[in-house]
Amino acid sequence: MPLKERISAFDGLDITPEQREILEAIREFVDREIIPVAKELEAKDEFPTKIVEGLRDMGAFGMRIPTEYGGLGLDLVTYALAIAELTRGWMAVSGIVNGQYIVGGMIAAHGSDEQKANYLPRLAAGEIRSCFSMTEPGAGSDVQSIITTAVRDGDEFVINGSKMWVTNGDRASVIALLVKTDPTADPRYKGMTALLVDKLPQVADQGGMKISPPLGKLGYHGVESIEISFEDYRVPVSAVLGGEDKIGTGFLQMMSGIETGRINVASRGLGISLRALELSLEYAQQREAFGKPIGHHQLIQKKLADMATRIEASKHLILAAARKKDSGQRADIEAGMAKLYATESCQRCAEEAMRIFGGYGYSTEYEVERLYRDAPLMMIGEGSNEIQETIIAKGLLKRYELI
Repeated sequence: MPLKERISAFDGLDITPEQREILEAIREFVDREIIPVAKELEAKDEFPTKIVEGLRDMGAFGMRIPTEYGGLGLDLVTYALAIAELTRGWMAVSGIVNGQYIVGGMIAAHGSDEQKANYLPRLAAGEIRSCFSMTEPGAGSDVQSIITTAVRDGDEFVINGSKMWVTNGDRASVIALLVKTDPTADPRYKGMTALLVDKLPQVADQGGMKISPPLGKLGYHGVESIEISFEDYRVPVSAVLGGEDKIGTGFLQMMSGIETGRINVASRGLGISLRALELSLEYAQQREAFGKPIGHHQLIQKKLADMATRIEASKHLILAAARKKDSGQRADIEAGMAKLYATESCQRCAEEAMRIFGGYGYSTEYEVERLYRDAPLMMIGEGSNEIQETIIAKGLLKRYELI
C-alpha cells in the first residue's frame, strides 16, 4: 500500500525548478521502469538491458558531460540527487551510470582536446561505456602501493600487472587506468600516470589484455565486477590522459575523480536508506502484533525515527559537499564526511528495516534482504570509511592549523 506522502532524495531541499523537473523525471522512471523488475533481475544477476536503453534515451549517461560534447552539463548537486533516486530503485543501475560519470568527468577536466572529441560525445550518448581502474589484488585504499607498470618503449607504453574489482569492466570500451610509469619516484605518487585504454566490450581474451569472468559478490548484482590482467600490452603514448606532458600526474587526476566519486557513493547510500525507510513505513502500518500495527509500538517508532533523521542529515551533508565542489573549491573533507555518514547510515537503515520486517526481512520474497546485501559495499567503495575518517581528520588539521 503506497504512502500518503512520498519519501524522496530532493523534497524539502532548496533546489531550482529546473533541478526539480529533472529529478521528477528520474523519479518517475524509477517507479515505472526499475522497481517493478529489479527483484527478478537482481535474483538472476542479469544486466538490466532495457533499463539502460531507457536511461540512454533520457540522456542519463551524459548528465555531467558538457553540453558542447552532447551531454546535459548538469551541476553536481542535481547529479548527486539523481543518483540517490536511481539507487532507491536498484543500486546496480546507479553503478552502471557511475562509470560514465567518473571517467567522463576526468576526460572533461583533464583530457586533451583530441581525447575530449573522441570520447565525450560517445559517452554522453551511451554509445560506449567506460570503467575506472585503480584497485589491484594487493592495493586498495593505499593507492600509491599499486604495482601495475607501463614502461615507455618509443611511442608506446608496455603495460604489465593486474587490476581488481573493475565495475563495468567487461562491457566497457575504454578504461581509465592508473599505472606506475616511474616506480622509483619519490614521493611515489609522482611516478603514476593515468591512461585511457581502449578495449573491446565483452571479449575475454584481447591478446595481452585478459578479462576475467564476473566475480562473485554478496550483493550489487546486475552489474559486473571483474579482474583485468595485462601482459606486455601496448598502448600509444597518446593514451596518457591529457597528453604526453601529463605523464606523472595520474594520481592527482584520479584523486579528483575520486573526490566527486565519494559524493556519488554517499548518494547511493542515501538511496538505499530512502528505500529502507519507505518499505519500513509501509510494513509497520500493515503488520500487526499485540493487537495493533507494529508502527504504534515504541521500539519500532525509535527505529523509524532514527532512520528518518539519518536520511535528512545525509541529504544535507551531500548537498553541502556537492555545492562546494560545484563552486570550484576542493571538497575533500566535505565529500569524506558525506560518504562516511551516508554510507554508515545506509548500513544502519538496511539492518533496521530487516529487524522491522522480522523473518520476512530475511526472505528473498521481500526487497529488504537485497538492501541488506547491497549496503556494505557503500562503506568500502571509493575508499573505506576508516580511510574517510583519516582523510577528514588530516584535512581538518591542515585547514585549521595554528597561526
